[in-house]
This record gives sequence, C-alpha cells and structure tokens, in this order.
Amino acid sequence: MSRSRAGVVSGVFLLVAALSACVETRLVDLPAYEDPPTGAEGFLGYANSQSKRPVCGNCHIGQNAEWKNTKHASAWAGLQASGSAQAACEGCHTVNHLGNRTTKELVGWNATKDARYQDVQCESCHGPGLEHVTNPDATQPLASILVGTTLTNGCGECHQGTHNPFIEEWSASRHSNIGNSASARPLADGCPACHEARGILSAWNVKAEYLEKQQTGVIPITCAVCHDPHDPTNSRQLRFPISTANVETNLCMKCHHRRAVPDLAAASRGPHSPQGPLLIGEGVGWTPPNFAYQGDKIIGTHGTQANPRLCATCHVSRLEVTDAQTGSFVFNATGHLFKAIACLDAQGKPTTSDNCTLSQRTFKACTAAGCHGTEASARSALTVARGRIDGLVASLSALLARVPASEFNNNDSRFTTAEGAKFNASLGILKGSPIHNPFLVEALLTSSIKQVMTDYGLAAPPNLVLDNLLDPGQ
Repeated sequence: MSRSRAGVVSGVFLLVAALSACVETRLVDLPAYEDPPTGAEGFLGYANSQSKRPVCGNCHIGQNAEWKNTKHASAWAGLQASGSAQAACEGCHTVNHLGNRTTKELVGWNATKDARYQDVQCESCHGPGLEHVTNPDATQPLASILVGTTLTNGCGECHQGTHNPFIEEWSASRHSNIGNSASARPLADGCPACHEARGILSAWNVKAEYLEKQQTGVIPITCAVCHDPHDPTNSRQLRFPISTANVETNLCMKCHHRRAVPDLAAASRGPHSPQGPLLIGEGVGWTPPNFAYQGDKIIGTHGTQANPRLCATCHVSRLEVTDAQTGSFVFNATGHLFKAIACLDAQGKPTTSDNCTLSQRTFKACTAAGCHGTEASARSALTVARGRIDGLVASLSALLARVPASEFNNNDSRFTTAEGAKFNASLGILKGSPIHNPFLVEALLTSSIKQVMTDYGLAAPPNLVLDNLLDPGQ
C-alpha cells in the first residue's frame, strides 16, 4: 500500500537554500513512498531504484546526489557482474542489519529479498528510516564513526575477511592505536587535530553529525576520518586527494608535516612527523648559511610525478598472498597496516613487526609502481642510501659531541649552528628518511657537517667523505 507523505508529515517540507546573501524558504512537494513489506522492520530502501534515490534522498537531496556516484550505490550490480555472486555475499551488497545499530538480522533484504533493498544505501549506516520519516523532529538516525573487528556497526562489518581485511589490518595499525596510546593522558593543545578523530574532522572543517561527536575520551583515526561516506570526488572516497604534492591538500601530508623545520617555541626542538615536506623537498630541515644545493636535485623521485600516488604508493599497497607450494589464495593485504616495506610472516603476510632484516621485508610496492625493476634492486638502493646517511649522522654526532654544552639550550631565544645541525641529524635517523628523500637528507647532513667544523673550529672525523654520493645529478 502506498502511503502519501501528506498524511504523515503535513504534506510539506521546508527546504532552506542559501541564495546569494539571502536565505529562501520554499515548499517542496515530495513523492510518496511505499510502506515497508512485512519483516523489513522499518527499513525503507529505495523510492526509485532506477534513479538511485532511496526514500531518504527525498529530503537529503545533496547527500543523495553525491552518494549515487559511489561504489556503494552500485554494490548489487557489482556483485552480479563479478562472476562469483552467491547468497553469502549478498549481506554486504544490500540493506540489512550489517553496518548499523539494528540487532535483528532478519531485516531489509535478509527478510524480504525485495529489490528496493539492493545496494548499500543510507540505512546501511544510519539504520531503519521509517521512524525518522514519520516523525523527523523526534529522531535523529546518526551513523557511527567507530570501527573494530568486534563492533556490530560501522564499516568493519563488511570491510573485513581474508579478501578485504581492511578492519583487521587497520586495527593493528598505528592509526588505530595512536588514539588508544594517547588516551592514558590528556592530549596537549593542537594534538587532537592529528591524533583524535573528532579533532581531525573539526580541523578539516567537516560539519557532519555522527553518534560519537559529543562523547568523551579519545577516538582513534577511523575509516570516516580519511574516507567520506557520501562523496566520490576523490579516489576511494577519500576526503582529500593523495596525488597532490602539497602539505595543505594532500590527505596524508595534512598531518604528516609537523615541525619539519626548527621551532624555537617547541618544548622539543627536534623534528616531529616531517614526512610530507621531506618527500616533496619543500620547507624541511635546518638550512645552513651556505647551503646551496640545487632544488631540482633535492627532490627525490619518490616525491615527483614519477610517483603520482606519493605516500600511498608505498604505505597503502595491496598484496595478494598465495601458498608457496600450491599457489592457492591465502590472504589479500589491503595496505591498511600503512607499512611501506612491511616484515612478512612465514606465509608471506605483512605484519606490524619492525624486527626483521631487509631480506624479510616486501618491496613489491616499489616494483608495482614501476619505479624499480625488481625487489632486489629496490632493496639494494635502500641499503646504499641508509648506509650513506647513517655514516653521515655518525660523523655529525661525533662533531656535536665536541661542541660546548652552552650551544645547546632549548630555553633561550636563539638557534645555534649546533642546534640546527642536531635537528638535521635527528631528521637523518628518523625511520623512513633514507626512503622519503635520501638526496635532500644527504645534502643537509653534509652541509651541516661543514658548517659545524667552520663555526666551531673542529677537524673532520676520520674517513669522512663529504661528496654527495647519492646526488642524482652526478
């Protein structure tokens, strides 16, 4: 039976639209919707499946216009076209109990097999909409931004398993644990903007409402921080692009660009998450007075157009694991451990461990991107860069040990040559520096060594070689 919206909510809705400098209020006559079939438990589904308009989209026009261009809106068709469609897969390609707060499993598609519940629609995350439609002011069906391997709402109920273990990998990553590790103490001013989900969304001017927006405690960096549930503008529905070499607009670099240069006001004067500027070779490190290294040589190939996905090329790299003996499928790593050259377990699956040799790590991201011909060549390049940079850091540290202690003072208003050189030495020992931009790091270290020797009258350490051996221009 078709129920007229006029008999439910007085037949009209107010749509507020900003036009120029004024606000116009107009009446909208919305289409009717059909009562949910028996067993649907308040799930409404599509009002028009051909135009990809769920009942929710009658009012939430903007969100619907964005959502219908996402993969969620074609989830059912995608399953049917996959060549491996089966009943066990349908739960993650339809509207049912998965992903929302409903505890009953026989709801929506599961109970009715009605086509109106095909695809991953609004109610897949927001829950059944009938109560909200019949009394919009009394209910607010907000989605959750929490995820986890044991939670019964959110992205994780579908984006898990051996073929798509996004949640399993994320749960073991630092994006998951960074908030948890910080929860034992209050986050300092400015830290939530990169260390806590609500702080990040607020810093990024995301106005969306969600269940946990007002709760206390620390929420880690969950799926909805990086991915926009509605907007398909960027690949993978990311909130910002990953291909722009700009620390203000690149998704990863929006957080990974903190204290890339010395900061006199910081309690600690060392670098803090400088990976973005280091990768693209802009605004990073202490620049010695006579530093004259050419900018076009500072930028390593990892930060140029040769690597269009920038950070994500290495840190979010998919890897299919097969059995060494039979070749049969074992696991499909999604890259959501965010490990660039992850250690592998006995099966060949990436792990969170850092206690392995280079020969026990995967370099397949380097070959998949087309930058290195073989894993062996990528491994060799890293070995050379790491050896060179480690040697320069050791030489610079030996020089700094001979500098008067009065040249190191975090509480004064000056920044000495020794402190600048120490900053660059710290930059050199950061995990990833030999990969992110070995050319720039080497240039900063060699120039720092020369400046320390000049300013403090120190002789060169034994066996010091100051030629820029990693210089791509030589």
